[in-house]
Amino acid sequence: MSKLNLVDRRSLLKAIGSAGAFSMLPEAALGLGSGEGSVVHEVAQASPETAPKHSIRFSVCGISHDHIYGMVGAIKRGGGTLVSFYAAEPDRRAAFAKRFPEAKMVATEDEILNDPSTQLVLTSTIPVDRAPLGIRVMKRGKDFLSDKPGITTLPQLAEVRKTIAETKRIYGIMYSERLEVKAAVKAGDLVKAGAIGKVIQTINIAPHQIIQHGGDAGGGTARPWWFWDDSKYGGILCDIGSHQVDQFLYYTGSRTAEVVASQIANVEHKDHPKFQDFGDMMLRGDRGLGYVRLDWFTPNGLGTWGDGRLFMLGTEGYIELRKYIDIAGRKGGNHLFIVDKKQTRYIDCNNVTLPFGPQFVSDIVNRTHTGQDQEQCLLAAELVIKAQKNAKVVDLRA
Repeated sequence: MSKLNLVDRRSLLKAIGSAGAFSMLPEAALGLGSGEGSVVHEVAQASPETAPKHSIRFSVCGISHDHIYGMVGAIKRGGGTLVSFYAAEPDRRAAFAKRFPEAKMVATEDEILNDPSTQLVLTSTIPVDRAPLGIRVMKRGKDFLSDKPGITTLPQLAEVRKTIAETKRIYGIMYSERLEVKAAVKAGDLVKAGAIGKVIQTINIAPHQIIQHGGDAGGGTARPWWFWDDSKYGGILCDIGSHQVDQFLYYTGSRTAEVVASQIANVEHKDHPKFQDFGDMMLRGDRGLGYVRLDWFTPNGLGTWGDGRLFMLGTEGYIELRKYIDIAGRKGGNHLFIVDKKQTRYIDCNNVTLPFGPQFVSDIVNRTHTGQDQEQCLLAAELVIKAQKNAKVVDLRA
């Protein structure tokens, strides 16, 4: 209902009822109330700051996407020392060197792979090249953390699993929209505590912006050539959809899952015929259901790269995350809303401590999988590859 219609309706009803029974009724009885109940406002508290328990030496091999900066930040928070880096692109090499002057710039990736003191290798190289690099890394006795998508084909996935089994190394994928988003971390804590009962379904709405305005999200400048070629970036479902499928598996607790249906389209970028700007998929797990919608249509007027939202339906309540912006509402991001049997709560999650970095470094040292479950990590990759491979191509004609 528009504001004008609401005012007209209020005026009309009050005029009619001014001398009779209508004048005795509250606005809510006439359908005029705000609809807002009592909402408890909270600010999530940060965990006490502690020095990292472990330390490792790590290097970066491939900097084709700016996500690498967030990845480096996470590992440094966990106690990692950045010792060296390799980058094929001169502009990205120069930017990284300026950002991390303590790291040694090397001329080839072999200088990193052959360094016996390096325990972990990070990459945000071109997506199709990430799994082959990770396999080489693991065969050299090192652990690996890739930007998403960490794997783009089923043959790559089979070889990754084979190499993990042979080497006992860790192959991590940075699904940052869960691991490095404070509201998502808080939601995980609430789900584990049973705050909304059993999670039945997750719905992820994940709009993105092609040209952003600075920052480390990867779109502050013109997108590179490989961004427009699905054989290089994996396609929209495999690429940005990997974040969302990771969340579906994590919050529902599903250990097995299948893609029920998927579709992709190139609606407004016909000058790049190998690009997809819209995609969605439906998922069915052994412990929950999921729906994911992805697109590259975030308008400049939003003020950030995407209005990412996550909805979780539980048997005893529900949660909504407004990760990056609350349009026409509260400032900033990391907004969490939860409704249970007792009340409605809004939780500001900006103070939440991000645990992934310390946990992953601990995993490197202790040979555990606390920061990221290895099977779940690879299952998410498998599902998005299959969703992409089997997607119906939709032609939305003018």
